[in-house]
Parts: sequence; structure tokens; C-alpha cells
Amino acid sequence: MRKPEVRERILEFIRHSFDDRGYAPTVRDILKGCNLSSTSVVQHHLNTLEKEGRIHRDPQVVRSIQLMKKDVVEVPLLGAIAAGKPIPVPSSDTWTTPPEETLKLTTDMVGNKSNIYALKVKGTSMVDALIDDGDTVVMEAVPTAEDGQMVAVWLKDEQEVTLKKIYREPGRIRLQPANKQMKPIYVKPQNIEVQGKVVAVLRRLSR
Repeated sequence: MRKPEVRERILEFIRHSFDDRGYAPTVRDILKGCNLSSTSVVQHHLNTLEKEGRIHRDPQVVRSIQLMKKDVVEVPLLGAIAAGKPIPVPSSDTWTTPPEETLKLTTDMVGNKSNIYALKVKGTSMVDALIDDGDTVVMEAVPTAEDGQMVAVWLKDEQEVTLKKIYREPGRIRLQPANKQMKPIYVKPQNIEVQGKVVAVLRRLSR
């Protein structure tokens, strides 16, 4: 098991201790509950979690572990975006209409960005990038993106929007799907408007 996975396991054990008993576990509780090799290993992971700001401890107090609350960011879900054949949307004003719902995400997932929104994915053209039909992408609203980044692109002439990787080529823009069975879309530079780039993906567990 990788070290980050061990630390997530320790955090989950600490949460259960608070939920079930109402107080923090000791190092030896964690050693036994998480099936770790020694108390020094537990201490190492607790030190790392404290440096990451995920827990707080008082060295003078027994059972002093405290879980630090994460800042919650409210992210508007603005609708759907195609990750296959582009789908029509009424106009570019779609990106500023009232949200269908609001997602509550933590800052360790999306950072401290204020200009973010979410879109539900329709289609499978980004499946090789681990973005499948029904997933949700969290976007940072930016007007430009670097080659290879996943972006929401507004196609002006077609009045359509799509989710693809963007690449600049001589005299044209290539919108590349992440699906070997699908072909790229080529457009003129003046025909596209970058609406945002992907900063996080929320996977739909049931298919």
C-alpha cells in the first residue's frame, strides 16, 4: 500500500474513532486498527498529516489528535457539455445562467480558485483521459489554455460547445478527443473561444 493510501486509511480510522467513541485514538490504537508495523511508522504518518494541515496535535496531551476542517467551496453546476459530438447550446450566455444545482467541494480538490464551475459530461470521447459519460468536470473559467490541456470550447459558427484537448497547429486548431475510435475536430482559430480548462473530475461510480 502506498504511503498516501496509508495516511487516508489513518484519517478514516481517526474519523471512525470520533464517530464511535467521541474521542481521538492513541498511537497504539492506530497501530492496531490500521495494521501497521510499528509506532514509529504511525508517528511518521501523523507528522506528515500535521504538516499537510489535515490534523493538529498537542504533544503535551494524550489523545490530542484533532481533525482540521477543510474549507468548502460552492461550485455551480451549469449544465451539460459534450465529450463526443458537440451539442448545441442557446448562446455563450449559457455559462453565466443560474446553476442547476450547487456542488460543495473542498479546497484540497479545487484549490483556492474563485472562478470555477461544473459541467455534466455527455459522451465518451474523453474516456481514455478517465472522463466518462455521466461524470462531472470542474472547470476554471479562463480565456486561454496551453496545448494538451482539456478545455471547454465554444464553436462560434456552429453555436456549439465541446470538451476536448486543445492543440494549436499552423492555420488551425485541433480539438483532440481522448478516444482512439474518434477523430479530431479541426477549426479556424477565429472560430473558437476557450470557456475554461478542467481542474478536477468527479467520477460517477455506477454505470
